[in-house]
Order: sequence, then C-alpha cells, then structure tokens
Amino acid sequence: MSFTLHRAAGQDLAEAARFYRHEAGRGVALRFLAEFDRVALLLAREPGLGTPTSEERRWFPMHGFPYSLIYREADAGVRILVIRHQHRDPAYGSTRR
Repeated sequence: MSFTLHRAAGQDLAEAARFYRHEAGRGVALRFLAEFDRVALLLAREPGLGTPTSEERRWFPMHGFPYSLIYREADAGVRILVIRHQHRDPAYGSTRR
C-alpha cells in the first residue's frame, strides 16, 4: 500500500516545514517531515486507523506536532487531502477530493 498527496496537501506540508525551519531550525523541520512520513506510511498500511468524519474521510494526528492528516481510502492505499494545523478552522480543505 502507498499514499498519494492532493496537490494542495503538498502545499500545506511545504508551508508547515518552511515555518518550522524559519522559527525553530532545520532539525525541527526535518523531524516534522519525518513524522509526516511515518504517519502517512502507517495510514497507507492501516487506513482504518483514523477517526471517521463526514464524506468518507478520516483524520489522524501527528505525534509531537499540532497537525492532523485528513485522508480518504483509495484503491492503492490512502489519498492525503489536507495537512491541517489543529487550531485552524475545521472546514479548511473540506472541498478537496
């Protein structure tokens, strides 16, 4: 199983990594990216782990960072739709498919 990223989710990821690099340094940004990879691969193996939401979506939190992955199951794994800061409006990215 594998994962794919919605184009806008890739932008979410890059924006968050830039923030951590600028505010906390390269090491923290790399840890953020490593945690994203860990969670994305975990969800690709076990897509049912996340908490169900509406419209066949699920969410799963990242450990050590205030972000969650919003995703849906796909034929070959999962499609990550949104990488959302946990204090951001819950409707952020809700139109992504």
